[in-house]
Amino acid sequence: MIRASKHLRAGEWSGAAQSVTLDYDHRFRRRLRFRTSQGAEILLDLPEAIHIHDGDALALEDGGLVAVHAADEALLHITAAPDALIRLAWHLGNRHLSVQFLPGALRILDDHVIAAMVAQLGGQVSKVAAPFDPESGAYHHG
Repeated sequence: MIRASKHLRAGEWSGAAQSVTLDYDHRFRRRLRFRTSQGAEILLDLPEAIHIHDGDALALEDGGLVAVHAADEALLHITAAPDALIRLAWHLGNRHLSVQFLPGALRILDDHVIAAMVAQLGGQVSKVAAPFDPESGAYHHG
């Protein structure tokens, strides 16, 4: 098994020979064992848990790179009038949900209970399959 111990942001690397597609949960890790699309077994071993974004890469101990792609996930796409969208963002944050902010919309992982709450508060909800890249939070650095 090859060890990956360094994270490279999109734009800081080029020429990956391997790739992996991971959902958000598997892209916010410190340690993880996974298999690349080409079949290599990799051990992710970082000093701390980080949010690995679509287009980032992992540097391997043998000098190779693994390009990271974000998998499509079942999400709720939430829209509302601007004042209602702000209120909805507060309610989602109050429930400690991971939220992705888009122009005029919010996205969260699919949850029928939260979808009903959003509708009750005046939001429109549609189900989508897309990569999930939520806000990292105020105390996240790097």
